[in-house]
Amino acid sequence: QVLTLSLLMYPVLRGFALQLHSAFTGSYVPGTLSIAFISCLNQQIAKDIARAIMDKKLAAYVNILPKSLALYFWKGELEESTEILLLVQTRTSKISELSNYVRSIHPFEIPEIISLPIDQGNPLYLKWIEESLPQD
Repeated sequence: QVLTLSLLMYPVLRGFALQLHSAFTGSYVPGTLSIAFISCLNQQIAKDIARAIMDKKLAAYVNILPKSLALYFWKGELEESTEILLLVQTRTSKISELSNYVRSIHPFEIPEIISLPIDQGNPLYLKWIEESLPQD
């Protein structure tokens, strides 16, 4: 039972150890921050959503990328459209709140909101993102 409990507790203990290490050394804990991708119909909608995300302090930084061509299946049919892509840099702990908020204001029936954890990067930049967003 001790072995089973140890194996079950490993992820929790590892996470706690990484947070302690980060607190003492100031180093980045992989996965603490994420990049979310959000597709928008046009430039104005992209700007409005980006500003709303920033106003709610759900991100430290939002890139608005220019038009791209999208191909996808919708209701069984192959569709083609142009879209504007938002790259949203935020705390991983804010992804759920970000997703819920964007779904409430986005005009798409099923908006694309996906995220990937940030494993590593420029330590000074990652620290800036963390300092730009309040803790939960």
